[in-house]
Amino acid sequence: MPLPKHLHLPKLERSPELDALRGLFLVWMTITHLPTRFSDFVNQPLGFVSSAEGFVFISALLIGRLYIRGLVQDPRHARAQLWKRSLKIYSYHLIMLALAFTVVAQIAIHTHKAALTNLLNFYFAHPFVAIAGSVLLIYCPPLLDILPMYVTFLFFTPIVLSAAVRWGWKWILAASGLVWLLAQFGVRDLVHNAIVHVTHLPIPLQESGAFNLFAWQMIWTVGMWLGAKSATDRVPLDKIPAWLAAVSAAVCVFFIGVRFGWFGPQLTPQTLGLKLDKWQIGPLRVLNLAAFMVCAYWSRKYVLKLIHREPFITLGMASLRVFCAHIVFVFAGLTMLYGNFNSDGLDQLHGMPAIALLACTFISLMWLASREVRNKRLERERRKAQQLREQHRAEAQPELAKTGT
Repeated sequence: MPLPKHLHLPKLERSPELDALRGLFLVWMTITHLPTRFSDFVNQPLGFVSSAEGFVFISALLIGRLYIRGLVQDPRHARAQLWKRSLKIYSYHLIMLALAFTVVAQIAIHTHKAALTNLLNFYFAHPFVAIAGSVLLIYCPPLLDILPMYVTFLFFTPIVLSAAVRWGWKWILAASGLVWLLAQFGVRDLVHNAIVHVTHLPIPLQESGAFNLFAWQMIWTVGMWLGAKSATDRVPLDKIPAWLAAVSAAVCVFFIGVRFGWFGPQLTPQTLGLKLDKWQIGPLRVLNLAAFMVCAYWSRKYVLKLIHREPFITLGMASLRVFCAHIVFVFAGLTMLYGNFNSDGLDQLHGMPAIALLACTFISLMWLASREVRNKRLERERRKAQQLREQHRAEAQPELAKTGT
């Protein structure tokens, strides 16, 4: 495929700072999900920005950065690699479902733990429909709805990146914005009803996962756009004007104030409602996310000094397994709950049980990530050694022919 005139492909090197960012979001997500008192301190402390948006955005940025070159030079191979990656994540999703529908379900039945039972209510009521729907990514129990979203976005990524290579990003971004706008007016309901009608699986909309994919695709698309631009061209707004950084900082402070009720009863998360909604990325949340991204990028020199270190880098390099493992520990934490409720009426661990759960979780996640990174490094070294042996063998063939041996 000839190189489009609007693209050039500089040599691309691995960016450990992006791995560190993804590792940071995994740590943030894990503390948020674990049912301890510590989750209160990390639940949207910077306004209406959560670890989920950050994790999805950075994952998309890395995908765009790594695969845009392949889709220009060898599109068939790049598409195959992306779909293979999507299939791998789907297999992890099936493993997590099997764990939930067997081990977790049995624990919930025998212990009568409401925190576990509530996660699988629909499965207990309609097991066959739930299993079929989960395999088709229609039924997504709580905590198990991020991987289906990731699989869906990754499956369509080759199409989006190929279209971007062919026609440019402005049309892709415009289409993504239009889909996000339709999501605010209920397009998800229409599509879900159509899928239920076609599959004959009576799965309520609320059981299809908290994330509105038609809204969240915009975060994925913007992430891919910035990743692809960083690999092929200068990043948009590479040098952010001071006035824009100042305005963005003011916007971030305003939303932090709304988050913590600084401005009275007229400006609260409850009064602003869906405009700040996390699950369908309401318009005010988009504004907050954009302002936060500008501030983070403007101060990236200082941010990277804070996060460009362990354990974030290693955790980010093994993100898939770390993400799945953290859900296992969340399930374990839910089995430990004993009826301590916070101000929001949520059951939480506190004291030594909470500290023990956190310590056990992060020690295990770090061990798992270190093992995964080490195995990947050994596999790369093995392949490199194999390539060198094949190269030496190929070079030796003409010499052997000359000597007649």
